Amino acid sequence: MLVLASTSPYRRQLLERLGIPFTTCAPQVDEAVLPNETPAQLVLRLSEAKARAGAALMGLQGKMLIIGSDQVADFGGAAVGKPNSFERARAQLQQLSGKTVIFRTGLALFNPAARRCCCTRVDVTTTYRKLSDEEIDAYLEKARPLNCAGAARSEDLGIALFERIESDDPTALIGLPLIALTRLLRAEDVNPLLWWRDA
Repeated sequence: MLVLASTSPYRRQLLERLGIPFTTCAPQVDEAVLPNETPAQLVLRLSEAKARAGAALMGLQGKMLIIGSDQVADFGGAAVGKPNSFERARAQLQQLSGKTVIFRTGLALFNPAARRCCCTRVDVTTTYRKLSDEEIDAYLEKARPLNCAGAARSEDLGIALFERIESDDPTALIGLPLIALTRLLRAEDVNPLLWWRDA
């Protein structure tokens, strides 16, 4: 059984691309940043915590693989999370306008039966366009990206925020790095290209 420990519709849509049946659960994890914790450390810790919390929610139901993921925007070493309000989203975009931001996405795959959790991180370096207040307000009104790190929803209108995007895994910016995930799945003997033959 494959379990996505996330309530994010974006992660669910990405995982659906692999065609492997899965279920979801809503892990309850405190996402507060620890003292002196870097954004890179934060996403790895939270991804693993979410995967382990997901396993606890599901109980032991035979062989399971639990996926946990977390993302923050790293601006000069400071974590920029989900704005959760129009005002905070506007302030984030005003601050990030014209700047380079690294979106750090943590990924964990937990095998409870083997007590094995493999974690990795995929970084996406972005450069925001110089944005006017009018553009910011129009984007926020149209896209409503209040639940996206750095108020950037790149899978739709948010792509227009950027001048440049650099990454080895294009799905990482949306929140679930599928290239990295397929690598972790293959290490657990789940080959996304072949699984359906044995199903």
